[in-house]
Amino acid sequence: MRTIQVTAIQDNLGREHDNHIAKLHWYGRIVTAAMVLLATVGLIAVYLVTTWRPQTDDAEIFANYIGIAPVVEGPILHLNVADNQRVRQGDLLFEIDDRPYKYALDRAVSDQAALEGQIVDEQRRIRAEVHAVTASGAATRSASANVDRAQASIREAEADVAHSEAALDRVKAEWAYAENNLHRVEPLLVKQFVTVDQVDQARTTERASAQSVHEAESQLALNRAHLNSMLAALAQAKASAEQSTAQLQQSQSSVLTLDPLVGQRQGRAAAIANAQYNYNQCRVYAPFDARVTNLIISEGAYAHVGQEIFTLIDTRVWWVLANFRETQLKHIQPGMTADVYVMSDPGLRFTGVVESTGYGVIPDPSLVGRISSGLPDVQRTLSWVHLASRYPVRIRIESPPSAGIRLGESAVVVIRGYKRKP
Repeated sequence: MRTIQVTAIQDNLGREHDNHIAKLHWYGRIVTAAMVLLATVGLIAVYLVTTWRPQTDDAEIFANYIGIAPVVEGPILHLNVADNQRVRQGDLLFEIDDRPYKYALDRAVSDQAALEGQIVDEQRRIRAEVHAVTASGAATRSASANVDRAQASIREAEADVAHSEAALDRVKAEWAYAENNLHRVEPLLVKQFVTVDQVDQARTTERASAQSVHEAESQLALNRAHLNSMLAALAQAKASAEQSTAQLQQSQSSVLTLDPLVGQRQGRAAAIANAQYNYNQCRVYAPFDARVTNLIISEGAYAHVGQEIFTLIDTRVWWVLANFRETQLKHIQPGMTADVYVMSDPGLRFTGVVESTGYGVIPDPSLVGRISSGLPDVQRTLSWVHLASRYPVRIRIESPPSAGIRLGESAVVVIRGYKRKP
């Protein structure tokens, strides 16, 4: 009896154990299916999130920066900043000894004043020369008029000489006729073919003709002398005209001596402007709100032209340069908002706006080979795993803090999409 009871109990325990094992197998299948389902949902969710809200931890904080280098050289008298100091626009950064540049400026101003004095003196002299030019011009015109009058007188004297020569020829002919007539009638008086009165008349006519010849010769000599006098007057008038013209040209050239002095004004003004510029560059001011960094000089050191003393980081505008995979770029557009987290303070979040996406990176030589001026160097092996190229995305940080952000910090960027309109 007891044996039968023990056997029944053992059978019951076996059936309960089998039922318990069966339940455990059932529960295990449910848990496994649930885990697989959750993993699938999680993968889908991660894919959707990373696709529609791309994010990357390959990002750095970026800002514009410039190297501060003096335009003039000299010892630094005052250095008003320290390394890593924050400065405001217009703050005096440092001063260079300005005494040599002040002397150069004074000398340039003095040279210009001396030039202006020369111009004033030359203008006074030129005013006198202008009067001389006027007088020389009048004398030249008068001399030219005298030449014209002398030429007219010469033409008149030449006409008088020609008229006198013609008159002399005429009276000589008349004298020859009267003389021949006298010689012809005188023998006829003896034979009484003519009267005494006719002979006397012929003699009187011959003497009158001879006197006319003498008078005509005298008039011709007088006209020739007058012609020679007019020729001499013409030569004198021409010489006077040439002298007046030379004086006029000399006076005019004296007037033109002011032009080179006036032409120097622009050069002297440029010298003053250059000296003033160099003098002003002895004091260097902050061009914008910035942070001083990499200060490598101190007071008393000699600053050289173009040699950087320190760097100014422009703190007005900050960007994030985030590298995204090329498969994510189609989901990133300018104007989208982004969350920016810096690794130095992960709990701090900045809001940014996508400004642009990159359009070029250096090709990977392991994939396309090296591009050279000769033939392309194409790789002969293929990589079984192709990594997506990354392109930089420029994101401007809105309302950046005045402190607590540094150039080159590592950052994490999450693209959130466009802002919703209220």
